[in-house]
Amino acid sequence: MGVVSSIVGAAVSIGGGLIAAGKAKKQSRNAATAKRKAEAELQSVKNSRQDIINPYAGVTDLSSMATDLSGNLNNPFAQLGVATQAAEIQMEQSDIALANTLDTLRATGASAGGATALAQAALQSKKGIAASIESQEAQNEKAKAQGEANLNQQKMSEAQRLQGIAISEGQRVQSADAAGAQFEFQVEENRTNADLDAAAGQIAQSAQAQASANQAQASAYGGMVSAVGGITSSLIGAGVGK
Repeated sequence: MGVVSSIVGAAVSIGGGLIAAGKAKKQSRNAATAKRKAEAELQSVKNSRQDIINPYAGVTDLSSMATDLSGNLNNPFAQLGVATQAAEIQMEQSDIALANTLDTLRATGASAGGATALAQAALQSKKGIAASIESQEAQNEKAKAQGEANLNQQKMSEAQRLQGIAISEGQRVQSADAAGAQFEFQVEENRTNADLDAAAGQIAQSAQAQASANQAQASAYGGMVSAVGGITSSLIGAGVGK
């Protein structure tokens, strides 16, 4: 009866071992399939990685935007003229005054000395008027030239300001484009790295599962071998007893 019990127990162990071994074998196959799939996914992610970019590749030289503005300048004092018209008027008026004075003196019978003195007085008066007019004209010309110079300077300053804005804006746009390209590249790179990490983790997990399944299968086979050995020992023992 003891032999039969041993044989039955061993048979049960063998049956359980076969079931466990079959289950472990299936798990090992599934784990191997998952591992191959994860490896293929990892390789696919590697193959589809984006090319490394230079975010500053589109940066261009903006020095051409800086133009020579000296052509906008001129010398407003270069065309200053001498106010001669007042002097000409003065000379004409002096001649007329002298002639009139002489006619008057002749008509009244005055002496030549009196005529000369009167003419000289008239001449001095006209000279003063002419000098005043000429001085005013010269001052007006100078003020006009100074105003033109100030206007030129203001125009130049404004042109330089606008040029500076254009260059600065060009630099800002180029920097923004480079930063945007770098941002897009980094985001895509982070996603790819995350996919790589996930695939690598899946490979490691599948490899571990496969190893565990193989170990369980080997353990099941070992149990069956032990059971078979137990049956053999029982049978041999029973034969010896007889």
